Amino acid sequence: MQEKNTHFGYQDVSPGEKTEKVSAVFDSVASKYDVMNDVMSFGLHRIWKHQLVYLANVRPCYKVLDLAAGTADLSALLAPKLGEQGEITLCDLNLTMLEHGRGKLVDKGLLKNLHYVQAMAEVLPFRENYFDRVVLAFGLRNFTDKSQALQAIFRVLKPGGQLLVLEFSKAHKWLRKAYDSYSFGFLPKMGKIVARDAGSYRYLAESIRKHPDPDTLRSMLESAGFQQCDFLDLGFGIVCIHRGYKLSA
Repeated sequence: MQEKNTHFGYQDVSPGEKTEKVSAVFDSVASKYDVMNDVMSFGLHRIWKHQLVYLANVRPCYKVLDLAAGTADLSALLAPKLGEQGEITLCDLNLTMLEHGRGKLVDKGLLKNLHYVQAMAEVLPFRENYFDRVVLAFGLRNFTDKSQALQAIFRVLKPGGQLLVLEFSKAHKWLRKAYDSYSFGFLPKMGKIVARDAGSYRYLAESIRKHPDPDTLRSMLESAGFQQCDFLDLGFGIVCIHRGYKLSA
């Protein structure tokens, strides 16, 4: 049976093509990823990530999966809260991003109880009922099969565990014209100047538009088995934190 096509930005592609194209995007932007995050969000991404970490409410004994870990911003915030007893596993499909993240944590002196795994979110190579928290920042929209990835996350969470997803969302209607001008005008130009890659940041803008709205994503979480699902709008619909619990095995 032929695989159902998916999207890479506004392009209709096969699942295999999307995986390859997304990986190529992050190979291209990895070295300037942190700088561009500051430029694109005017530094607000740091506040958003702190908010996710606050809501995660991790304890020193917790096992945490930082999925689509990228350059390890979330892990850098979480690691000091876990102490000697807890552990963080950083998982990302892209090895270049994972290496940048590891370098950042080493520079911060964060060495213990950290594990690095290169893997697809759809086929997580971890035991069932293992993690107390799964955190995911700005990665869900890049997954080849979001529903399959959510099912995989549900499998590896412990009963009582929680998934927290920080992701771009749907800007409020009154803001969309200005937000479109920013996304399709400013972002590619800054990508060309800072990262020497306009195309990857054009994909970013397109991928945000193709990402499910908050209510649809909540339904996807529920379909994967999560309960008590909700979302927190962090500002005019542009960015939300989505939450869901695994209440039973």
